[in-house]
Amino acid sequence: MIPAGFDYHAPATLSEAVALLSRYGEGAKVLSGGQSLLPLLKLRLGHAEHLVDIGRIPGLEYVKEEGGMLRIGGRTRESALEQSELIRGRYPILYDTVRVIADPLVRNLATVGGNLAHGDPGNDHPATMLALGAQVVAVGPSGERVIPIDKFFLGLFTTALQPDEILTEIRIPSPPPRSGGAYVKLERKVGDYATAAAAAQVTLGANGAFDHVGLALTNAGPTPVRSQDAEDALIATQQTEEQERRQQAAVDTAQRAFDIANAQLRAGVVNVLTVLNTETALFSAQNMLLQVKFARLNAIVSLFRALGGAWKDTGDSNA
Repeated sequence: MIPAGFDYHAPATLSEAVALLSRYGEGAKVLSGGQSLLPLLKLRLGHAEHLVDIGRIPGLEYVKEEGGMLRIGGRTRESALEQSELIRGRYPILYDTVRVIADPLVRNLATVGGNLAHGDPGNDHPATMLALGAQVVAVGPSGERVIPIDKFFLGLFTTALQPDEILTEIRIPSPPPRSGGAYVKLERKVGDYATAAAAAQVTLGANGAFDHVGLALTNAGPTPVRSQDAEDALIATQQTEEQERRQQAAVDTAQRAFDIANAQLRAGVVNVLTVLNTETALFSAQNMLLQVKFARLNAIVSLFRALGGAWKDTGDSNA
């Protein structure tokens, strides 16, 4: 389908972009990476009279640690986050998240800020940001304000951003020592929206107990869901040696099962290839046998023709 008509604006500064949003109100939409907004417009599931493209505004694309915070520019592309050594080394939960978003083509265009501002509970970043206790920075006509991520998602495709505000930065507290995180996603096929997903960020104390726990879910409701009860239950829970032994035993059992499954798969593949190769060889042999039979038949036919010609010549001479 073709989207309805709209006016396109490409401001060069953040103040110009905010002024355009203030002028056109709810009839204007911010265009960041466009990977969510443009398909909606194309299918006419969304509507915009004015598109304000912030792609040419400098200073909105960065990934850095500063003042005890990880700071991500609102226009930072997913691919930049994926390739960042800082993210891979210090924020594994973010790396887990970004590499399961759609495909490389989309990640080259889509932005972190756009993923959050869209307010889609099926997007991957919202749950991760909830688990990390992030903050969102919005700039509007009244200046800058910081929104805790717990208060950012208000409903389905609805956030705390005002129509004349732009998401300019995401701030994440730098993890203390003994911290770790992960994002696990169940999807129908690679690159699809999550059927369900979970984000977890934890910090362990010196005694092995959980000092901090952040848990959140993707596609479990009209907004990303923070699992507050589960967090509270885990806080101050110490890992015992027996629990560690059982977990290691479970890991070892899973690894053995995986190895056995791989071995069975390889054996199955070998069997299939063997059968296929045997059938191919048999077909080839049968084909060769047919060729021999046809050659013999042709030889017999040629012999009969030669004998017939000889008999004809003998009859002619006797006459």
